[in-house]
Amino acid sequence: MATLAPIFRETEILLTGANGFLGKVILALLLDRFPEVKRIHVLVRPRSNLSAVDRFAREVLDSPPLQPLVRKTGREAVRERINVLSGDASTRLAGLSAEQAGELAGRVGLVLNCAGLVEFFPPLDLSLRANVDSVERLLELCSRLNAKLLHVSTCYVAGESDGLVEETEAVLGFYPRRSGPLDTSFSAAAVLAGCREAAAAAADGLQAAERASALTELGRVQAAKWGWVNTYTFSKSLGEQLLASQDEVPYAIVRPAIVESALHYPFPGWIEGGRTAAPLALMALGGLLDWPARPDLSLEIVPVDLVAAGTLAVAGALLSGRSRQVYQLASSDINPYPLADLIGLLCDEARANGNQVRRPPLWLDPLPRLRFLSAIEAERRRETQRARIKRIQGLLQWAGQSGRASQLRILELQMGFHEETFRQYTPFILDHRYVFEAVNIRRCYEQLDAADRELLPWNPEAINWPEYWRNCQIPGIRQWVQPEAVRQWAFQL
Repeated sequence: MATLAPIFRETEILLTGANGFLGKVILALLLDRFPEVKRIHVLVRPRSNLSAVDRFAREVLDSPPLQPLVRKTGREAVRERINVLSGDASTRLAGLSAEQAGELAGRVGLVLNCAGLVEFFPPLDLSLRANVDSVERLLELCSRLNAKLLHVSTCYVAGESDGLVEETEAVLGFYPRRSGPLDTSFSAAAVLAGCREAAAAAADGLQAAERASALTELGRVQAAKWGWVNTYTFSKSLGEQLLASQDEVPYAIVRPAIVESALHYPFPGWIEGGRTAAPLALMALGGLLDWPARPDLSLEIVPVDLVAAGTLAVAGALLSGRSRQVYQLASSDINPYPLADLIGLLCDEARANGNQVRRPPLWLDPLPRLRFLSAIEAERRRETQRARIKRIQGLLQWAGQSGRASQLRILELQMGFHEETFRQYTPFILDHRYVFEAVNIRRCYEQLDAADRELLPWNPEAINWPEYWRNCQIPGIRQWVQPEAVRQWAFQL
């Protein structure tokens, strides 16, 4: 059995992405469960109006997930255990000077890379910079420091896959439409070079808005060409393949599924920003009944504290020289929760709370009930509803009731928002049935002693999903996500 405390006590760790959702929980959990950790260096990119130190204080140290730790040990005690480094993971030596890198060489034993751009369809150049260039630069830094690299990716690098996604699938040369191990059609290095060249050409001479639009479309096209469902997963796979193409820096890849609100740590329900499942949950909680989704599919959701715990367990395995290449942190291979049950629960919650967002009027949906639709059926219903709205708008304008016509315009905009949301999420709830194998993380935990398994629990099989949604996810979304979503919706109107 391995014991993690001595490993962390002897290791200095450089953490990137500490100001992100997962990064903050990893940082807090590490300091809370292993207070003897030798030293944590946190890489923070400064902003024009904020230094790295000030940004760390505002976005990390004073953030909600750090507050239980701050109350427990004191703010200054937490701050003293962290060395803030000003830098950018996508630049040479992650933005550190040669002198800084020299000072850290031989001291930092692990670089834990949580940085990245978690956006489905950003401009291609931004996605490559955040999710590919950063891996390349961190490999250079690890080589200089003689450190190992633990890289956080995503299970959805699988792209257009159906069924079980195995951890043993070769990383290098992978693309979702690969026909087998003899298929060598995909070269990450060649595709990356082509993307960079195409991005430079597409942006040449364009104004900022036109440039962003052109590069966003380019990312969409490049991802779809090889079978990835969005630019994000395409770029994350390219980053993984950079790691697999070298053998100088020891590494491991952690692939979380959909990271959602905390089960226990730092407190139940902690969530930040519009996480992957939040837009879908908000639509269901608002009374939406038409779902272009397969009721038998399971959303591959994992609470953020389980992902943080699993990541730290893998860090211990990597530092002790007994890690595997890929660890998928997922739940459906052992504890699936079908969409039919989940959306039914959310609709019950909507009714119990008086439908915070009013359902469409009966003339728009004469038989209001929960429906799971195919893509064709969903489009037909949307066309029918749009036609009804247009007819009613025409009658109201003819009757001089422009005020009521404007209310229908709001309904029309809301339908457009739903349609755009479903367009982004269709691969995950309708097109593909993902079941991510999570054997390696269970094997990792079998090698930990009982005390460490209690400090860093990985037990998705024990999650009662209805209780998790009622007690953690729904309250978390309502407290931390919904207010911002409402502000954005009001702004769009």
